[in-house]
Amino acid sequence: SSARLERFLDLAAQDNIRVVNCSTPAQYFHLLRLQALRKAHRPLVVMTPKSLLRHPAARSSAAELTSGEFQRVFCEPNPPPPPEVRRLLLCSGKIFYDLISQDSRAEGTAITRLEQLYPFPEKDLLDELAAYPDLAEIVWVQEEPANMGAWRSIAHRLRAVADVPVRYIGRPDRASPAEGYAAAHSREQERIVTEALGI
Repeated sequence: SSARLERFLDLAAQDNIRVVNCSTPAQYFHLLRLQALRKAHRPLVVMTPKSLLRHPAARSSAAELTSGEFQRVFCEPNPPPPPEVRRLLLCSGKIFYDLISQDSRAEGTAITRLEQLYPFPEKDLLDELAAYPDLAEIVWVQEEPANMGAWRSIAHRLRAVADVPVRYIGRPDRASPAEGYAAAHSREQERIVTEALGI
């Protein structure tokens, strides 16, 4: 279906639902286990796009499936050494694979995914930020227009937990969620990734 993330986030309050965007099979598996085992049942909204079912990088090992747990905040597989990180790119879902697929990025740039968008994983994010003592900037990256997706719902939450500037990179406000032409979409996606990575 053509899900609209921002509409589910608009409906979320008082822990009434959980909204997630899993980026690996293991994350999805552990999420379903967690949902079944939770004593306080709440509706679960999973925003994972169909394209990740076929994405060659979106895979998990057997060990990742048989051990571990659902991670609300999920860092990239091989991040730069924490003392070297100055910029942290935060994103959710499919755009993570666009970011890590590039061969280069600005020095001192790390990438972290928010796998759970509501309830906002404040403690997990604070733990992640604490690992970067010289962090100077947080950038939220999304492929949706600024008036759609997660940005408008979580911007104030990001700024509340961060002691560094937080800014947005993505499409500007739009009336439509898509450009309508594949070539235009690809150009805009390339611009977002290039700007986010500082290349």
